Amino acid sequence: MRYNEQDLQILLIGDYALHFTELGIDTRLEKQLAHQGITQPTDIQAHAVPTAIAGHDIFAQSKTGSGKTLAFLLPAVQRVMKQKALSKRDPRVLIVAPTRELATQVYSQLRLLIAGTNISAVKVLGGENFNDQIKALRKDPHFVVGTPGRLADHLSQRSLQLSGLELLIFDEADRILDLGFTEQLKMINEQANHRLRQTLLFSATLDHAQVDALSRNLLKKPKQITLSAANEQHSDIKQTLYLADHLGHKEVLLEHFLKQDDVGQCIIFTATRADTSRLSEALNAKGFKSVALAGDLTQSKRLEIMDSFSRENFKILITTDVASRGLDLLSVTHVINFDLPKHAEEYVHRIGRTGRAGFKGNALSLVGPKDWASYLAIKSFLNDELFFASVDGLKAKFKGIKEKKPATAAVKTKKVAQVKKPQVKRKAKPKKPAAPIKAPMNIDGNSPMRRKKKPEQE
Repeated sequence: MRYNEQDLQILLIGDYALHFTELGIDTRLEKQLAHQGITQPTDIQAHAVPTAIAGHDIFAQSKTGSGKTLAFLLPAVQRVMKQKALSKRDPRVLIVAPTRELATQVYSQLRLLIAGTNISAVKVLGGENFNDQIKALRKDPHFVVGTPGRLADHLSQRSLQLSGLELLIFDEADRILDLGFTEQLKMINEQANHRLRQTLLFSATLDHAQVDALSRNLLKKPKQITLSAANEQHSDIKQTLYLADHLGHKEVLLEHFLKQDDVGQCIIFTATRADTSRLSEALNAKGFKSVALAGDLTQSKRLEIMDSFSRENFKILITTDVASRGLDLLSVTHVINFDLPKHAEEYVHRIGRTGRAGFKGNALSLVGPKDWASYLAIKSFLNDELFFASVDGLKAKFKGIKEKKPATAAVKTKKVAQVKKPQVKRKAKPKKPAAPIKAPMNIDGNSPMRRKKKPEQE
């Protein structure tokens, strides 16, 4: 039985839990999900899947960890399984992701769904061999998953044709635009010009001028799905902050947290690439099995590290914001912000690496003097109070930085005070009596010359 959007709203409000088949999903796909331990749809899946299957364009907002990847993969695979292709050679589905890491995650999830079928998929990423990708594209895959820059390169070389594309999907469109891929998206949109093309656009926020403009160009009469704001708190994630005096204090606190029994896999975020390597070496020296992931590594090395971590060969992954999006690892129990991010939105994406798919997670953040401005920005962005905890024996002397009063206000107050203050006239100092004029000396310089008396007038 299938439900329209109104019915879904009613069902989700009540205690009744939907199953995937009730959303119109093929039983074969439901079995594949069951093998992964996924039996019930999340909110975004319950709304997006039947809407997409019905053929509507979608403009959807959903926070990190809400299950949006399956929200667009399920209807996409369903379409390829059930409907006749518009073109024999062109790909049927194109999925555009902002980063290599996220594209790899989407591709891995897709491979699990299509396992045991005749559906084929190709991954097209920057940093990998271009000619190998051309050979893979010549085999006419049903799905292409890629990053904007490399997809645009293949379109320019005509090794990728999109005129017969049926379904165009943009994952984390806000991030794609923030990274400066506007022209590449325009090229993809212009070449995927089939009149029956369906488009699904997913974004962490809809309150984004560029995303709004993009949606107007890409989508035809879209159904808008808004389930959560970008700054909405993660209900499945416990957030705790700790004050730290300096770098050494942070390292001692970190070691204390990693020794706790409830810590499974852990992702530690640092401010710089140099910090990832330094911290990884320090932790490995102390017996913690960790690996560093930074943006300056080759693509093959980065994928190797991610694959190794996903297989749980390492307990700790230390990275910069390069991995704050796209990691979908259910075994990650803790996220630790060794340094707070510069941008408040990135904090939400970082902590969203834990507490996935209904599992509980923990986010610990270390706040030193250099992190205080970021803390205030995050607090304002979330529009919520963030509380600090402390560890016995490791309490910080640092208590935060008091906000300075605006300089302009101080100046104005000063000027007003000067105007109102009565001017007291100072008493003039009494003038010293003039020194007597010395009598002129005689020619010899020995004695003063005497003035002649003036003759008295009669």
